[in-house]
Amino acid sequence: MTVRLSLHFNQVLVLGVDPGLARTGYAVVSRGNPHRVVAMGVISTPVKWPLENRLQELAGDLSDVIRRHQPGALALEKVYIKGNRSAASAVERATGVAMLTAAEAGIPVREYIPSTIKKVVTGDGRATKEAVQRSLWKTLKLSENGLPHDAFDAVAVAICHLQHLHLEIVP
Repeated sequence: MTVRLSLHFNQVLVLGVDPGLARTGYAVVSRGNPHRVVAMGVISTPVKWPLENRLQELAGDLSDVIRRHQPGALALEKVYIKGNRSAASAVERATGVAMLTAAEAGIPVREYIPSTIKKVVTGDGRATKEAVQRSLWKTLKLSENGLPHDAFDAVAVAICHLQHLHLEIVP
């Protein structure tokens, strides 16, 4: 098994993923001050497609993003969905596909719970999605550009990992 590490800490690229079956947000973010969003978007799968085709589409699109940007790590939002078993199952399947796709590319995976991500991005672990987006717009000078919240959530996940990576490397 080969695990690829970034060549230099200053060149770290992280692929943040907000998993979902209907929509998976992704963002490639490079370390910096401020961090820089290299790419972001949403992978959508048609609801009417069979499950296996939707998962295959997600895996293929994530593989394309990994091939194109060569991230050194993949960070996922670890989602707990209370009550709605069907929605939870869809997210768990998308999470599994993202993890497998990263493993096949030799990329390490880290998961973060939403409150940790919110705390890193806004300073408040109970911040709303809107507060997270406002913080990202301000800090990274991102435009709203019509992308669903899933893409912004993926940026937040990547930033969370970059901050944790920094804490692990700097004594």
